[in-house]
Amino acid sequence: MSTRSSYFAIPRLRAQFVKEVLSILRDPRSRMVVFVPPLLQLLVFAFAATLEVRNVDVAVRNQDSGRWSHELIQRLDSAEFITKLRRVDSNRALRDLIDRGRVIAALDIPADFSRTIAAGGTGRVQVLVDGRRSNSGQIAVGYLSAIAADVGAEVTPDTAMAAPVVVRNWFNPNLTYRWFIVPGLTGILALFSALLITSLSIARERELGTFDQLLVSPTSTPEIIISKSLPALAIGTVLGLLMIAAAIVLFRIPFSGSFWLLLFSLMLFILSVVGIGLMISAVSATQQQAILGAFAIGVPAVLMSGFATPVENMPTLLQWLAQAIPLTHFLIIVEGSFLKALPPSDILASLWPLAVIALVTLTMATVFVRGRLQ
Repeated sequence: MSTRSSYFAIPRLRAQFVKEVLSILRDPRSRMVVFVPPLLQLLVFAFAATLEVRNVDVAVRNQDSGRWSHELIQRLDSAEFITKLRRVDSNRALRDLIDRGRVIAALDIPADFSRTIAAGGTGRVQVLVDGRRSNSGQIAVGYLSAIAADVGAEVTPDTAMAAPVVVRNWFNPNLTYRWFIVPGLTGILALFSALLITSLSIARERELGTFDQLLVSPTSTPEIIISKSLPALAIGTVLGLLMIAAAIVLFRIPFSGSFWLLLFSLMLFILSVVGIGLMISAVSATQQQAILGAFAIGVPAVLMSGFATPVENMPTLLQWLAQAIPLTHFLIIVEGSFLKALPPSDILASLWPLAVIALVTLTMATVFVRGRLQ
């Protein structure tokens, strides 16, 4: 095996870069795989990954014939999130609807509901919730509680007026879930795109047999790392910018932060992911192994990043592990840049962990690739 140069040769580096770009973009099917799925997934997931509860059925068993039970049922029947209000006559039928998953919640109104309210007491309604859909069930209970509170305010208007509560949702006044979901999806889809591109780079050459040519070439290990990092960095950044533009133009999400800080954060985020992808590619013998490795790393990274559940709710050990995930820090930057004009000091607080992660992953990728070349 020939001795590799310890310095960078610009012509060799340029040739390696062009080869990597052509290997990704030369095939029309590869171009479709790289650019089309992330944009389509953004459009689909923006509507599918909703935190709202809509179009659900609710069952009600009304044993009361008074005014307030009918008022409550009328409010439920006109609620926007309820598709169909199923009326049943027995407790067994009520539970059967929940057991079969036909309704997300069921209300059992006792016979003395209106009479208790008329006597100045507090009417109580039993609510049964499908615990198999715990998150949606709790959101539905919140909606039902708001409807019951409206009925209660009509029963005792003086009490309702005595302690008014005015709620204002900061940064997202109308609680539009896409304002939260779409910026997060931008980071997630950019993560998987960069991860897959780099994971396949070395594994593809090993599978096609061209990796052996690197063993007898004068190309140094840093040149290989740079030549395989730059195309993924460029493509990942372009995809991220396209999805950010779609969030602003198509979904009308207000962008109040600094574009240049977000661009720099996006590039540093992609660079940190590239290092992880190169490590996966270096230890993978085939492209199939590389794809499986990318998903084995990417899916837990998304679940632990704070996209769906707050990192603060996790056990202490998982909170520490979450700090080593690039997506955890980038989500803070991208969501803050869209909704709250995150100040530069707060962005810097999330940027330096990204820089550390990028330095560590690229260094480890260099070690892994050097071990393969020897």
